[in-house]
Amino acid sequence: MVVFSCLGKRNLKRCLIDITMHVLVTGGAGFIGAHTTNMLIDSGFRVRVVDNLDPQIHKHLPAHLNQKAEFIRGDITHPDTWEKALKGTDAVLHLAAMTGIGQSMYEPSSYFRTNTLGTALLYETLLKRRGLRRQIKKIIVASSKTIYGEGTYLCRRDGLVYPPLRTLEQLKRMEWDVRCPLCQEPAVPTGTKEEKPPQNLSIYALTKYSTEVMSLLYGNALEIPTIAMRYFSAYGPYQSLSNPYTGVCSIFLSLLKNRKPPVIYEDGNQLRDFVYVEDIARANLLALERDATGVYNIGSGVGTRIRDIADALINVLGINIQPTITQEFRVGDTRCDFADISKAKREFGFSPQWTLRRGLEKLVEWGQQEYAEDLFEKAERERKAAFGGG
Repeated sequence: MVVFSCLGKRNLKRCLIDITMHVLVTGGAGFIGAHTTNMLIDSGFRVRVVDNLDPQIHKHLPAHLNQKAEFIRGDITHPDTWEKALKGTDAVLHLAAMTGIGQSMYEPSSYFRTNTLGTALLYETLLKRRGLRRQIKKIIVASSKTIYGEGTYLCRRDGLVYPPLRTLEQLKRMEWDVRCPLCQEPAVPTGTKEEKPPQNLSIYALTKYSTEVMSLLYGNALEIPTIAMRYFSAYGPYQSLSNPYTGVCSIFLSLLKNRKPPVIYEDGNQLRDFVYVEDIARANLLALERDATGVYNIGSGVGTRIRDIADALINVLGINIQPTITQEFRVGDTRCDFADISKAKREFGFSPQWTLRRGLEKLVEWGQQEYAEDLFEKAERERKAAFGGG
């Protein structure tokens, strides 16, 4: 039996020598999955990776896949993949998912199939196979900050408020900033805590919310300690530079490598919480070690302007390209969101170690040798064909 409560900071090394845990990482060939796999193996765990090598992300078996991990090429939407993957495993890090807010809005069935059905099949397998279920001592699932929708704000008169999405009329007037929903006065963004009510403004967000709710429900029913990690805007090496539906940092870097300017919507003052991928991987490891259950924000705890990300990448690359600030909007975009990470700090000791500058330097260093196919305009045509321009 694996005893997680013994895996505190001082006892971690001793416990890993006494007990060789076998961890299943779904999506382990992907961006967050590969870094998590490396950290688990470096810490003494045995790791099995399951990944379908989606061609939107992988053109071939990635070189960064850790050779010490057992690799199964399989699809989480197939029950037999789960049966094979779960045999002999003590814990599950369920990271496999389709990730793309915009794309999810015009490919909803694909996102529900992979993210929601794929998770449901994990629990169907555990319900049908009691022997497999008895082995599993912990499940960690990847959720997303997108479930929150618009961020949390402070109003001088009304205090903490949770504004709805900005109206189409407001956006057409190019009034970008959020106002208090109660008094309509300007509101100041602040860190979002886990208790903020979800808004789920995209199909992607809805599928991630269904993943975490389902996992916590079954975790309680089957008495399997379960954590849902609400990742904020992850960036770093291994994030595909040829996937136009992924994070801002990799999209901007891909454009810059192709000598094109980063395209920024609205006025560029939108705030996002950029968290380096190795900090996320370390949070996954901490969550595996500790007794904690429930939902946790995983971010940097700091809001950074989108235009500052573009400027920082240009500065690190040392090139003379200026970003294009379009003053256009995309329906469904939020203005500001960044994390309050005090719960993760308090309950399992998570604290980011990477500064944004250092993380961007590592991303650029890795990206210098990576092929970057510029598919940004293709993705934009798809979006506009589905919904029309802003």
